[in-house]
Formats: sequence, C-alpha cells, structure tokens
Amino acid sequence: MQATNSQIMDKFELHLDEMIVKIQNCQTDKEFMSCSSCEFYLTCELRTDYVKSVYNSMSKGDTGGFEF
Repeated sequence: MQATNSQIMDKFELHLDEMIVKIQNCQTDKEFMSCSSCEFYLTCELRTDYVKSVYNSMSKGDTGGFEF
C-alpha cells in the first residue's frame, strides 16, 4: 500500500513543480516579481491552476470544501 501512496504523492508533487515553472516563466516574461503585479491577477487561468496544484499537493487529492 505504501508504494501506491508514494506514487500518488509523486504525481501531485510533480504537477506542482510543473506549475511552479510555468508561473515563474510567466512572471519572467512579464517582468514581474509576483503575480499580484499583473492586471490579470484575479482572472488568470494559469494562476488558478497553480493554486489548485498547491492545494492538491497539500491534500494529496482529497477533496473538501475548498473553493476559490
């Protein structure tokens, strides 16, 4: 059973790492130090996906009442 848990953990961590790279690339392209400087901060699909990946890496895919 532990091998399965490790594989699930790896899946969520790998996705988070991919999203971090995408967010950092976007910030670099726009010459921002943070997403909050961007005019699309509240409506950005990339940022929303990043936040979801952070939540999923912490919860390991278990769902709860998390809404944004």
